[in-house]
Amino acid sequence: MNNVATFFRESRTARFFIPLGIIIIAVGILLFVIGDRNKNYIKIEATVSKTELVREATYDADGNREEAMYNIFVKYTVDGQEYESELGEMFEQKIGDKINIVYNPDNPKEISSPSNVIINVCILIGGIVSLICGIISAINAINRQKRMKEQERSWQNGQ
Repeated sequence: MNNVATFFRESRTARFFIPLGIIIIAVGILLFVIGDRNKNYIKIEATVSKTELVREATYDADGNREEAMYNIFVKYTVDGQEYESELGEMFEQKIGDKINIVYNPDNPKEISSPSNVIINVCILIGGIVSLICGIISAINAINRQKRMKEQERSWQNGQ
């Protein structure tokens, strides 16, 4: 039996989960870096002042609805001065809705959505679990291949 083909067949789960885990961990780290960059930002309440449709709501091939995306602009007040800035793409918000934002105290025009540490931690944990599953699957694939080689040897020796 071809050893390379056997290993690729036996390790397909590992070859899926290991790269997936690495990618998810990288995304989790990136989210933490972005959140850390904004750690000095100050949280305030802003009012949606304008929305621009970016992508209309659609239905995928399975009939599931994909929500419309809007570019959201907000007004907020810092130290008595009113600002209006683009928050970015979000699901639909109505003009006048109140939402939480964070702003850079050194430049109040720089804003973003508050980061959610719990979600970032869950993403990292998911990546670690995926990576561990891939490693366990790779070890199992190697062990299965060893057992198959031993079985082939025993057949060749007439046992």
